[in-house]
Amino acid sequence: MPTRKSPRKGSLQFWPRKRVSKFLPRVNWDAIKSNSSKGLKGSICYKAGMMSAYVKDNTPDSMTKGKKIAIPVTILECPPLKIFSVRFYKDNKVAKDILAENFEKELKSKVKLPKKSREKVADLISEKGEYDDVQVIAYSQVKKTGVKKTPDLSEIGLVGSFDEKINFIKEFLNKEISVLDIFEKGQLIDLRGLTKGHGLSGPVKRFGITLKSHKSEKGRRRPGSLGPWHPARVTFRVPQAGQLGMFTRLTYNNKIMDMGKSEDKKELKNIKNYGNIKTDYLIVAGSVQGPAKRQLVITAPLRGTKKQLKKNYELLGLR
Repeated sequence: MPTRKSPRKGSLQFWPRKRVSKFLPRVNWDAIKSNSSKGLKGSICYKAGMMSAYVKDNTPDSMTKGKKIAIPVTILECPPLKIFSVRFYKDNKVAKDILAENFEKELKSKVKLPKKSREKVADLISEKGEYDDVQVIAYSQVKKTGVKKTPDLSEIGLVGSFDEKINFIKEFLNKEISVLDIFEKGQLIDLRGLTKGHGLSGPVKRFGITLKSHKSEKGRRRPGSLGPWHPARVTFRVPQAGQLGMFTRLTYNNKIMDMGKSEDKKELKNIKNYGNIKTDYLIVAGSVQGPAKRQLVITAPLRGTKKQLKKNYELLGLR
């Protein structure tokens, strides 16, 4: 008889399989190159849900070119951002982190703020020679949506040279920054966030092991053996029950189908498990990780592909 082979179950690329400590992941902004001339490299958004989009395919060399087809799309609500603090870097380390001077009352009651420094952002902006790079920590004005009241904070990189970054901070220090000023229709974006949480799950669902025979002892949905007598321990590679979901994942190269103000779209009302979209929105092709109301970080594409970029869909309607 041939030798029975049993490939290992579960990828070791994502290990340990535990629930992450924070909802918004960290982003390596230096690796992301944005096409925009100035501004932020990303934004914070909230997943509203999925719909079917009725589109006309204008993609060159496509088998459905010129035809009307239905594709899945995801609706994202993107409330405006405001700058929370300015972070200066020296030799790839945080040299100074200065809070913006004006905060809203609701932000003070919802977020634990550090003690204010006597130094002001305007004073540090003039000291260009002392620092190598500058980024901002922005917060979403989620109170304008129906999702929640506590804002989400995330560090976001800036586009351009050091002087261009400083000029952008001066211009938008106490102003709202819209997602419509960061991205364009037809552009590719990446989305970082957490997957849907499933809690404690068994090894069959968690790792995809095969069910044992119906005549087996001590259950079918469990591994046959936890390991040998020697070494007399259970290795971490053995598929066992544990946390499933709430993992950080990255979705590459989602194409922006449509974007704009929510007042212009009647279809964005009474979305299941979400409600009405009240601020700016994005409609992206394909699916996005997480349930409704999950906070996500949108960024410019890390490694865009020609195949995704050349897709050209004319949006006719949503259903």
